[in-house]
Amino acid sequence: MAQLSLFSAEARPVRRADLAGLLCGPGRIARFGSGTTARLSLQVADAGRARAVRAAAAATGVRLEATPADDGTFALRSAFRCDLVALAKAWAGSDDAAGGAAAAADRKVVPDDFQLDGSLLRLWALAAGRADERGGYLLALDPLAPHTHRPLAAAAYRAGISPARVGGDDHPALRISGAARVRRLVDLVGPVPDPVPVGDWPRWWGRAS
Repeated sequence: MAQLSLFSAEARPVRRADLAGLLCGPGRIARFGSGTTARLSLQVADAGRARAVRAAAAATGVRLEATPADDGTFALRSAFRCDLVALAKAWAGSDDAAGGAAAAADRKVVPDDFQLDGSLLRLWALAAGRADERGGYLLALDPLAPHTHRPLAAAAYRAGISPARVGGDDHPALRISGAARVRRLVDLVGPVPDPVPVGDWPRWWGRAS
């Protein structure tokens, strides 16, 4: 039996702070008014991902409402909640809540001490991950926050999955490739969730994680 990594998604229960994994991709978090509440929002590609992300968020005590779009994607959004303020502050790069929700929504900064582990990577993959056609795996980045790409790549490097940035300005992503790095990613994110197609989850040597 393979030894469970201390950094694997299965090594500990999911925590509310792990919702930062959704912010690594196109997810956004915005504070409201004086900054005493915050709302998490993101868009996912299909109904299966919407169910998986909602279930993962529910495990942290956060409910996400899902709204389908005509193109088959789903918008997920929480209510404004006081228990999301710490996450919003961490990803705003400042404790200054002035400017309300509109200002906060336009600002997303990777925390200086940010470290990726299996739980964060699992949520990132649930929301915005997919396999490519060359044996690698892509984790989508936020095209509206290009300043987050380099620190997220650095965090992925420290996690042992050494990615390359691909996709240009319109569809930026981190690509994990090579047997050792993909195997490390598989070990970190854990088994494929039921609503997510096996082909959309990290695989190693043709096996589903």
